Amino acid sequence: MEGLMSFQANSVRSVSRQQSSVLVPTFSSKITSTRVSVQPIGMVRNSRLFNSFVASVQPVEASAVTPFDNTLPSKEVLDVWQNSNAVCFDVDSTVCIDEGIDEFAEFCGAGKAVAEWTARAMNGSVPFEDALAARLSLINPSLSQLQDFLKRPPRLSPGIDLLVKKLKDKKKDVYLVSGGFRQMINPVASILGIPLENIFANQMLFGSNGEFAGFDKNEPTSRSGGKPTAVQQIKKARGYKSVVMIGDGATDLEARMPGGADLFICYGGVQLREPVAAKADWLVFNFKDLINSLE
Repeated sequence: MEGLMSFQANSVRSVSRQQSSVLVPTFSSKITSTRVSVQPIGMVRNSRLFNSFVASVQPVEASAVTPFDNTLPSKEVLDVWQNSNAVCFDVDSTVCIDEGIDEFAEFCGAGKAVAEWTARAMNGSVPFEDALAARLSLINPSLSQLQDFLKRPPRLSPGIDLLVKKLKDKKKDVYLVSGGFRQMINPVASILGIPLENIFANQMLFGSNGEFAGFDKNEPTSRSGGKPTAVQQIKKARGYKSVVMIGDGATDLEARMPGGADLFICYGGVQLREPVAAKADWLVFNFKDLINSLE
């Protein structure tokens, strides 16, 4: 969701679409040279506990009217969406209502400083790898802190479970492509029935004594341009003809490029980033719109 945008997305929207008004929701280190081993974190939790949290999340009331010309999809956009082979979702502020790294930072006592970096990164004003390294350095988490944090169930966006089910019913493969961390995303994938091998995300590393040792820089999503690379890899490996990217941030839009995502749908139900939303092929505020369009 973060990153420096350096291109103009090629929109397939119909130029004849009329302006429409929409209701906009308001939501608002130092690493040693010792040998590093990745510690697997993130077991599947009790599904009833997760479901209770999902059920408690309700959309906020809309309080403003903002005009966009892409809230109603063109025929071309609908055709790509309905006939796509796979759909890639961003996680933070899309599949989940929280920004995972901000929540983790708050848990570790570094919330304010990290949130400022996140805001800059999501608006595309700094390279993603710089923002990621800076935020993790501020948090400097231990393995035990991460384990304690993972006892808290994630909060899913309203309707995401139904959308994923509908996509599966339509024989479309579902992926999670995120600048967040596998340790936090694995439980989300388990709730939604998404195979763990369909996750493209970052990995926190810890030393033998549980000390923080950075992140895996070999992951494509650990740097700017990572999401387009991940989508390209997915498309090539599986031979998909058409892939859709759904998210809220600059790097989600960035994935919409030749060889990458064929369509970018901006989800503004948690955070509305107007520069990103304005360039989207389709802007939605409720996953029900996407579900209904697949009927």
